[in-house]
Amino acid sequence: MGLIFQLILLALWVYVMIVVITAILSWLIAFDIANARHPVIGRLWDTLVRLTEPALAPIRRVMPNLGGIDLSPVVLILLLQVLQMLIGSLAASLGYYV
Repeated sequence: MGLIFQLILLALWVYVMIVVITAILSWLIAFDIANARHPVIGRLWDTLVRLTEPALAPIRRVMPNLGGIDLSPVVLILLLQVLQMLIGSLAASLGYYV
């Protein structure tokens, strides 16, 4: 059972890293450092957006418009961190070391 908690926590950590990479790549594309029309960058960007958009879209609908500043990745990362803490404390309360 402890292995299941560890796998869930690992999956959450990997998803946080995907959100961070997506945010960084969006900045690189916005500042024209990376070109989204490049085949590799375009494919990477498309994949990252497909992975993160289902979680970011509901947050964007709730958050107020801040004039071009998208804080939804920050909110998502905070929510995922809270979820990781809850899962870790649940595992600890059940006697599993994670």
